[in-house]
Amino acid sequence: MTILAIDQGTTSTRAVAVTPEGEVRVVAAMEHRQSYPRPGWVEHDPEDLLANIRTCIEASGEVAAIGLDNQGESCLAWDAETGKAISPVIVWQDERTMAETDRLRAEGAEELTISRAGLPLDPYFSASKLGWLLRELPEARALARAGRLRLGTTDAFFRHRLTGRCQTDPTTASRTSLMDLETCRWDADLCALFGVPVECLPEIAPTTGDLGRIGKSHLTSSIVDQQAALRGHGCAREGEAKITFGTGAFVLAVGGADVPRPGHGPLPTIAWQLAGERPTYALEGGVYSAAAALNWARTLGLFDSFDDIMDFEAPPAISRGLAFVPSLAGLACPHWDRRARGAWLGMGLDTGKADLVQAVLEGVAFRAAEVITSFEAMTPLGDPVSIDGGMVRNPWFCQFLADTLGRELLVSEEPELTALGTADLAALGAGIANDRARRGRIVTPRPQPDHWKEAFALARRAVQDFGQAPTAGR
Repeated sequence: MTILAIDQGTTSTRAVAVTPEGEVRVVAAMEHRQSYPRPGWVEHDPEDLLANIRTCIEASGEVAAIGLDNQGESCLAWDAETGKAISPVIVWQDERTMAETDRLRAEGAEELTISRAGLPLDPYFSASKLGWLLRELPEARALARAGRLRLGTTDAFFRHRLTGRCQTDPTTASRTSLMDLETCRWDADLCALFGVPVECLPEIAPTTGDLGRIGKSHLTSSIVDQQAALRGHGCAREGEAKITFGTGAFVLAVGGADVPRPGHGPLPTIAWQLAGERPTYALEGGVYSAAAALNWARTLGLFDSFDDIMDFEAPPAISRGLAFVPSLAGLACPHWDRRARGAWLGMGLDTGKADLVQAVLEGVAFRAAEVITSFEAMTPLGDPVSIDGGMVRNPWFCQFLADTLGRELLVSEEPELTALGTADLAALGAGIANDRARRGRIVTPRPQPDHWKEAFALARRAVQDFGQAPTAGR
């Protein structure tokens, strides 16, 4: 009765086996190449990703059911008859459609995307990228004329090739900006806005159930990685929230059976749709650069080992007038400003490497706090907030984060939460009961001066203003 979770992420593909006794075992892990063909462009080879998924499944042996989680907003084009990809995967971090989303916003189109899909106009979401593929690739236009073009997120491509069914689920479809959140169906007006033919999109099916055969087993769950992580954290009741500190920092909170009010801060989305049930909604917000900012600081030579930055002798950098805004790929929730860029502010001749790294960690915490504050303006959040990801192995960061949020944190002890959530949903889809308690250590917040957040807000506004300057634009 072992369940296999395939976690297809931004940098790697992992196969994780979960036994009925609760044992979690990584069966295989394979990294893939990141490609940056032009400034602001980020791509993957779709055939490499699919080959890695196949290898992970083959390495796992016989299993009762399989679950698949995906990158969310990453997308591509392929031939419906042959299944062959005709484009690279355009990754969620890609910014090539910024000019297009800026144009649509200037024309007043954002009112439509927010009211129907719950999403602002941003190149982060799949719709503008899918429209770009059809406009820019002659082969895509030729296949569209022949009725053979498929446009979709990576999960639909994988599922088409693995199961023969060209399908996606509501969580992934809700990240495209093409699905109406009320009906969980593709919206004709949104598709027309972005130039994406409805007939080229995959079918939207529930998150769990019999989703097709893969080898000797069945796919019984398919979901976005962050929603899978929410489930893996044990969050199931309204107001329960988690933050995953990976490449970016992603905040999700469980909503209810009604669509959350759309706005310009946290985004309404789908948490999951279990077979035979109505969708469960959620709120989502993110910080584009979290661990990515820390890894970038390491490549600059600011520190050698992560063990070197587990504690600091000096008081917080913000208390000494030094701030770092981690907008290396722009600002996500609640500002949605792709033109902002990262910066240290308040440096002096006495500023050293450790000070700069300390400010990076603080900046990620302050940005996460901005996201949580925007959530609280829409719905009450319960305590503790559950956190995971590579950065939470740093006790100094966890304490500073708790202080900045003013909330208890549960630092999860589960090393594979995304895969665990995917496996939990796959078990449900296969009719296998599975109930787990949230496990981890509690971090209690300490008082933090309010003017620290005010100082960070000043720094954040400064990088936004600079991003709008004529010499700073792209």
